[in-house]
Amino acid sequence: MDFGTDLRSQYIARDDDIILASPMKTGTTWLKALCFSILQKEENAARLNEETLAKTEKDDPRHLRDPLVDNHPAVYVQTLEVQVFTAKPPPDVSAMESPRLFHTHLPYTALPDSIKTSNCKLVYITRNPKDTLVSMWHFFNKLRTPEQGPYPFEQAFGSFINGVSHFGPFFDHVLQYWNQSLKSPNKILFLKYEDLKKDTKGEVKKLASFLGKPFNNEKEVEDVIWRCSLERLKNLEVNKNGIDPWVGMQNSAFFRSGIVGDWKNIMSKELSERLDQITMQKLKDSGLHLEI
Repeated sequence: MDFGTDLRSQYIARDDDIILASPMKTGTTWLKALCFSILQKEENAARLNEETLAKTEKDDPRHLRDPLVDNHPAVYVQTLEVQVFTAKPPPDVSAMESPRLFHTHLPYTALPDSIKTSNCKLVYITRNPKDTLVSMWHFFNKLRTPEQGPYPFEQAFGSFINGVSHFGPFFDHVLQYWNQSLKSPNKILFLKYEDLKKDTKGEVKKLASFLGKPFNNEKEVEDVIWRCSLERLKNLEVNKNGIDPWVGMQNSAFFRSGIVGDWKNIMSKELSERLDQITMQKLKDSGLHLEI
């Protein structure tokens, strides 16, 4: 299925657009929340100043009027080829106020030319391939019916290493954006999920500066990190019990452990070593290192 046909023919990028890009299950929801909150931080501060002081921790005023309390991050940062250009009729994105913030799972080569040639910015996030595969496997199992039963992990592994994916082979996807980020570092910011987990404050500061919204103080950074923490997001009522209107599954399906190295609970030593070898071969001479 070509998810990008309408997108490529109809989407005209603006110079101040921000496009988030990622393979599936590499930290997309977290990145959406972070970028949305960074762009909204002045509004969040203004809303907070209007509130009376909380009397208890449960009444933390940061919860009040926070848009993330009301909706899953995907409502505010829509995936172009899934939520926007599959709608009938598609929304008029040309009427949206700037800066527009969107997301895509498309590989770089499938992006509209206007994204590549304009001054819009791209933020890409990826993850080590073993955690990516395991997260995808869990996610797709949630889409299966009881009659279908669980998707065999060995079958998922075979599809992954053979590049069978809705959005193309994982390593091709990653290397396309990596190589472009080396050519155009002011246009494309390349992030790794593991770095974001290890040094959240440093990576979020880097992200905010890239978006042209640097933080004024440490409190601002800590507020955004708190708002967007995976632990907080997955425990919000909208994400525990809400339904995603585009794919018809529970919002909770988009939140799991978020742990680095969770693949160890699923993948055998033999499969792990095989994927390590493939990873080293695919990334050889690229200058890119993904944790394995």
